[in-house]
Amino acid sequence: MDSKKNSRQKKHVMIRIVICALILLVGWAGMNGLASLKQPPAEVKTEERAIKVQTMEAQPRDYPVAITGYGGAMALTVVTVAPEVSGRVVYTHPTLKAGQIIPVGDVMFRIDPADYEAGLQEAGAGVTQWQNSVARLKKQFAIDAQRLKTLERNAQLAKTEFERVKRLFEVDSVGTRSGVDQAERAYNSTSDQADQMAQAVTLYPLQIREAESSLTSAKARLSLAETKLSRCTVKAPFDARIKSVSVEAGQFVSPGQNILTLADDTLLEIQVPLDSRDARNWLQFETPASDRLPTAWFANLKPVECTIRWTEDKTGSVWTGILNRVVKFDQQTRTLTVAVRVTAESAMGNGNRALPLVEGMFCTIEIPGRTMHNVYRLPRQAVSFENKVYLANADGRLKTVDVTVERIEGEYVYVGRGLNPGDTVILTRLIDPLEKALLEIADTTAAKESAS
Repeated sequence: MDSKKNSRQKKHVMIRIVICALILLVGWAGMNGLASLKQPPAEVKTEERAIKVQTMEAQPRDYPVAITGYGGAMALTVVTVAPEVSGRVVYTHPTLKAGQIIPVGDVMFRIDPADYEAGLQEAGAGVTQWQNSVARLKKQFAIDAQRLKTLERNAQLAKTEFERVKRLFEVDSVGTRSGVDQAERAYNSTSDQADQMAQAVTLYPLQIREAESSLTSAKARLSLAETKLSRCTVKAPFDARIKSVSVEAGQFVSPGQNILTLADDTLLEIQVPLDSRDARNWLQFETPASDRLPTAWFANLKPVECTIRWTEDKTGSVWTGILNRVVKFDQQTRTLTVAVRVTAESAMGNGNRALPLVEGMFCTIEIPGRTMHNVYRLPRQAVSFENKVYLANADGRLKTVDVTVERIEGEYVYVGRGLNPGDTVILTRLIDPLEKALLEIADTTAAKESAS
């Protein structure tokens, strides 16, 4: 029984092995059959794709530098008017309002002059009084000088008489002692009168000088009174534009009280802060004169013509100013502030503009600087932020070169070193291109015109 059972088990195992082998054989045959039906893919030829770019031919040239800055126009002369005497305002100019223009010499306001007219009369009377005193002393001096001569002669005669009487009495025993004494008293009296007159005559010059000093003081008080009276009337010192006004007729004003602010619009000035590097590299300074004292400050700027444009109308409003001076250097911001002056004629322009250049306008100023020699002007997109330029070599492939940027001005970059005359510069903005990449150069006519 056991042997039959074992033989049946072996038979079943063999059947299973045969079935598995048949399955594997059928699968292998089916796979080979399917594989024989598959067609091999066609071979694709790999081609390098070219980058389409615009280019320009780089040629060095000399370019004048224009330094651009910003600043607000302001009147060069601004005066704050304050009364120099106190009193009540009795008159104001009919157009004494902010924004109005008062012609030079016109009365802007007047203070009540009554008190100052009385002071002037009093001072004038004092001058007259001391003039009379000086004249009286000089006249008295002349009279007393003449009287002194008479008294001196009388004293001489009295002395002669006294000596004669004394000699007669003492030598010839003629006369009496009382006669001698009387002659001596007469001599002493005339001598004393002469001495007193001599003293008075000697003091007259001093008295005259004192009186003349008092006269000078009185004249000074008269001049001060005239000045105070003249200060009651305040006139326009120039063709003045009223910036602010705080005075009305009937108002009491005091000395030093700011009541008017005037502006002289005949000469405007724009202070322009410039980057210190631009100022160092491109501003044009004059050669200091040989006789100029050495000072630790900037030399004079060349008075070049500057172009001024109102930022609110950059295309229509254009004026011309003259570069004047260096105003200051700011250490914190590293800026150099220069002043540009504009005359009234230039501010008005040719008369075709709707608005003149006036105080308060914020403007763009272009200042001509030095000339850059042998530099390449490229559109800004042709130079990367790392100061690299992409070129198209003779094989039509990309080449990267490092360049030195001399200046960036508007939409252009001025390159100094790194390029050679005739290099083909790629104008199309590229982002991390592969070195020696194949290029397809497009029409560059427009590019050449934009860079010229």
